[in-house]
Amino acid sequence: MGPLAGIKVLEIKGLGPGPYAGMLLADLGAEVVVVERSSSTPGIALPSAMDVHSRGKKSIALDLKTAEGLETLMTLVEKADMLFEGFRPGVAERVGFGPDACLARNPRLVYGRMTGWGQDGPLSTVAGHDINYIAISGALAAIGSREKPAVPLNLVGDYAGGSLFLVMGMLAALVESKTSGQGQVVDAAITDGAASLMSMFHGMQRLGVWSSQRSANLLDGAAHYYDVYETADGKFVSVGPLEPQFYALLLEKLELDPETFGKQLDPSRWPELKQRLEQVFRTRTRQEWCELLEGTDACFAPVLDFTEAPDHPHNRARQTFIDINGLTQPAPAPRFSRSQCDVPEPGSPEGADTESVLADWGFEAEEIEALRQSGALT
Repeated sequence: MGPLAGIKVLEIKGLGPGPYAGMLLADLGAEVVVVERSSSTPGIALPSAMDVHSRGKKSIALDLKTAEGLETLMTLVEKADMLFEGFRPGVAERVGFGPDACLARNPRLVYGRMTGWGQDGPLSTVAGHDINYIAISGALAAIGSREKPAVPLNLVGDYAGGSLFLVMGMLAALVESKTSGQGQVVDAAITDGAASLMSMFHGMQRLGVWSSQRSANLLDGAAHYYDVYETADGKFVSVGPLEPQFYALLLEKLELDPETFGKQLDPSRWPELKQRLEQVFRTRTRQEWCELLEGTDACFAPVLDFTEAPDHPHNRARQTFIDINGLTQPAPAPRFSRSQCDVPEPGSPEGADTESVLADWGFEAEEIEALRQSGALT
């Protein structure tokens, strides 16, 4: 059932980092109920039944613009352990389910708020997306070539700086509530989370071993021994032997002269040695390099796209990917010695679980029918 079995979570339907946070909680065993704001919530990129982020969740459809729909949500709040939403500051309050209203109904509730800029500050009420949030955090400027920053999908902001910090914050608040008896609001701003991810580099810069110049540092592709190289078949491999003994092994496997490739830590030689390695790696295919280097301490791995990754022997052995309704997707993570997580159920279509969820959470059959007749259930 997972370590969060028995925990009830309300997820007010949103985009990106919110649904991913809900998926993580559901993967860990929480009962996550997605509250659809209408039968066709604007801006949702994928139907819930087709969205990996919807797996393991239940879906109810409420019209929160009606008094009955809002009161239904607030009744559910009374029975929930956590609720989270991803609206701009003030929107939930205007609709009627802001933190004050929810905590008045359930003082032990953990109320999560997932936003890009946070609940306050001069940018808090303006539109933005992942690329903007990581831009002001210092993360975007550090990634890419000397010519320009590279866009790292929406992983650094939405999911690492957003979803993961939201989940961590809500779980921390849930633990605290067990001793204090009080809930609280978790303000998870992607800008804050992305800035936190850069902590190590602030320390390295203070020590004088990191430059704000892109592609000039140990871990940003400048070093010849920590980079990606093209192979003879147009594919790529990664190498990263930071430690001297692993670097020596890579040179041995590649049959390269230790004298020529000496002074590993001398940045002035990195461009020249990188050119030499580029020539070397183009002499064999990716598979041929795998046969030579994979499984050794040379710190090597092939660069796989997300359709190739499930077939890698290591991923197969660990069952890193699973199949749900014919769709290959990452398995729940991390793993637990006792509280093993179930294989998630596929996501439900919008509103498919409305009546069963309401019944499970204490609504009588006649109450559910009255709600349907009122138009509160969409």
